[in-house]
Amino acid sequence: MIPIRDNIKSSRYPAVNTALIAACVVVFIYQMVQPAAIEAYAFRPAYLASLTTIQELGYAGAGGSLLLSMFMHAPLFQGGLLHIGFNMLFLWVFGDNVEDRMGHLRYLVFYLICGVLATLAHSAISILGALAYDGSSLLIPLVGASGAIAGVLGAYYKLYRHASVRALIPLFFIFTMVDLPASLFIIIWFILQLLYGVSSLGQTGGGVAFWAHIGGFVAGLLLVRLFAPQGRSAGKPRVVHMRLE
Repeated sequence: MIPIRDNIKSSRYPAVNTALIAACVVVFIYQMVQPAAIEAYAFRPAYLASLTTIQELGYAGAGGSLLLSMFMHAPLFQGGLLHIGFNMLFLWVFGDNVEDRMGHLRYLVFYLICGVLATLAHSAISILGALAYDGSSLLIPLVGASGAIAGVLGAYYKLYRHASVRALIPLFFIFTMVDLPASLFIIIWFILQLLYGVSSLGQTGGGVAFWAHIGGFVAGLLLVRLFAPQGRSAGKPRVVHMRLE
């Protein structure tokens, strides 16, 4: 499912959400100019598995990669355009309303915390997998904003269950435009992440960090009420014609 738009209009300009998208795009362009950036700045679960590794890298270096990896994406010729494209689309569709409810600064802090917790969740699963199988996965670079964006989806699910999302859905080898309840769209998305995450257990190669998505989503669900003022209006739906196209 590919979200196109939701039916909730923000009451103010999503300055932080726009800045996050711009930052990811700028970093992606930098990666194209400096392909070695992923090796230098990406986060690896091995940083948490070994205190010696952290000390060699430096605590500031390990913490820096934890944050920087949220703004990096896969290399251009390894699916990078799809990686950043889908991530930014999800952030654009869902992030503006969450920022509207939280406010600019709270939204930024919320986003970064969800991203960090998503990375830690992925790392924890990788470390457990290393104990059961082998430790090669601990060295695979982890990049992408999807863990933090999953936290935004978790917050959106709690705050805007009444909303609807216009999405492209593949049906019989063609894409159909349909309006779905936002809660249903997000539940289906989460179930898919969970199924893919379980099926990826024991795999030692690279790929999609589904457990980062799961961890970020759960973090968003749990933290949203700490960042979203209870008394603030949820926004009014804009007119959307409910139809199949």
